[in-house]
Amino acid sequence: MTRIINITLDDANLPPPTPEIDQERQVAVFDLLERNVFILPNSEKRSIPDGPYHVGLSIREKRLVFKVSTESSGPTAEFHLSLGPFRQVVKDYFQICESYFDAVKKLPPSQIETIDMARRGIHNEGSRVLQERLEGKVTVDKDTARRLFTLICVLHFGG
Repeated sequence: MTRIINITLDDANLPPPTPEIDQERQVAVFDLLERNVFILPNSEKRSIPDGPYHVGLSIREKRLVFKVSTESSGPTAEFHLSLGPFRQVVKDYFQICESYFDAVKKLPPSQIETIDMARRGIHNEGSRVLQERLEGKVTVDKDTARRLFTLICVLHFGG
């Protein structure tokens, strides 16, 4: 029961995503809901209800906001992360994704593979930063962090 079963992005005030960004979002959401680890620790103030969890992601006042709830208990937790530590890795990720999307259209497979390896490396760095920032708030595995990082990038796209 320590998993996410629903995730929403508050992107109402963002410009429409490009087809590539929308595809990344759809894949990340699908993969995240298929398999994830999301463990909320009990706090000193109260016991956290068991999941499964519904998670809302948004950006408010230059902060990443996680709103966590359950079907039976309603709002369960909310935490805010500064976007500062993510800025450079998100910028690098968008640049390498742009190169990758361009490469897929016109370069041979060997060059596409090289760019894709670099893209995965930056993505791994972003997920590592996310896991560090979430420490003490929620425990996620590497794959969950990777997919959440993709969704953070989607929110940055319009921000």
